[in-house]
Amino acid sequence: MVEPASPRSPLDQFLLYLEFEKGFAANTILSYRQELEKFFSFLTKKHLDYLHLGEKNILDFIRQQGQRGGAVSSQAHLISVLKSFYRYLLQDELLEFSPVSAVSLPKKWLKLPKYLSIDDVSRLLETPDRSTTFGKRDKAVLELMYATGLRISEVAQLKLADVYLDEGFLRVLGKGGKERIVPFNEVSRDCLRDYLEFSRPLLVKQARPEQVFVNYHGGMFSRQGLWKMISAYGQKAGLAGHLTPHVLRHSFATHLVEKGADLRSVQMLLGHSSITTTEIYTHLAKDQVKKVYDQFHPRSKKK
Repeated sequence: MVEPASPRSPLDQFLLYLEFEKGFAANTILSYRQELEKFFSFLTKKHLDYLHLGEKNILDFIRQQGQRGGAVSSQAHLISVLKSFYRYLLQDELLEFSPVSAVSLPKKWLKLPKYLSIDDVSRLLETPDRSTTFGKRDKAVLELMYATGLRISEVAQLKLADVYLDEGFLRVLGKGGKERIVPFNEVSRDCLRDYLEFSRPLLVKQARPEQVFVNYHGGMFSRQGLWKMISAYGQKAGLAGHLTPHVLRHSFATHLVEKGADLRSVQMLLGHSSITTTEIYTHLAKDQVKKVYDQFHPRSKKK
């Protein structure tokens, strides 16, 4: 039995693979390590070999972790980590089949996260007062987030050099250092130009930050500062519940799929490394396909 703490353990080799070949972020690698250390500890207590397991052994481990409490999403993450680990072992030809291949993710985890209606988004985007310095900035932030679906960290770190106003796209550095190109619409471009020309110069003063969005002191707008600002506008717009940056991101993706966008394109725009993550929107895509069928098929009763 190979212990996870040994220098050349399968766990260490897998984590190095995630870091140098897959480009995973440090926090992601840490979460993988924590889950797999639990797994190896379980195997040691049961006197089991990770290369000679059946699906029942995997399910026993997952069931044991589930009994200790935690959200369904935590169980789903655990299963995803195990699937990734055994895919890695398959690639290295260390075993012939994965004992996790038939284990499915909890259905509740695939439930679509909270999102705003199009009317709610419109009300939110009209809330900032564009006649003020901070109103121009906040309007640009909200419009750009809804236009692109950027993560809050990506908005905070967005640099002036990565904004192509005339062409209408951003160069975004996402999770794991992966770069992607994201287009944005004319409304958000006008708001961004308004902020860059008339508001940002007043805010930066003597500072020369690389980032697009700056705070009251002219420095980089932190994730926490952006979070508070977005939440405050949600309350001001009278939106039910607590508005978060992630809700805006999910609203962006949901509205795209509802209007007919395919999941692969949405995956690219969101910067998901795997289509599996984007599949939380699958049921929306199915609804869209059904609408198209009902509208255009000559035998459809709803035509």
